[in-house]
Amino acid sequence: MSKYTCPDCGYVYDEQLGDAHEGYKPGTLFADLPDDFVCPDCAVRAKEDFVEQSPD
Repeated sequence: MSKYTCPDCGYVYDEQLGDAHEGYKPGTLFADLPDDFVCPDCAVRAKEDFVEQSPD
């Protein structure tokens, strides 16, 4: 599973954890998020702006 970071504010969407506050269950792939997904922290960056983190 991967993590994706908002390049504006640093919010991280972790596929393994999902985002319960936003209604995304653990295991929800980033690709499966809605096309109109925007950063839940800053609301500035859209889904296509997020950067996949390199694995450790």
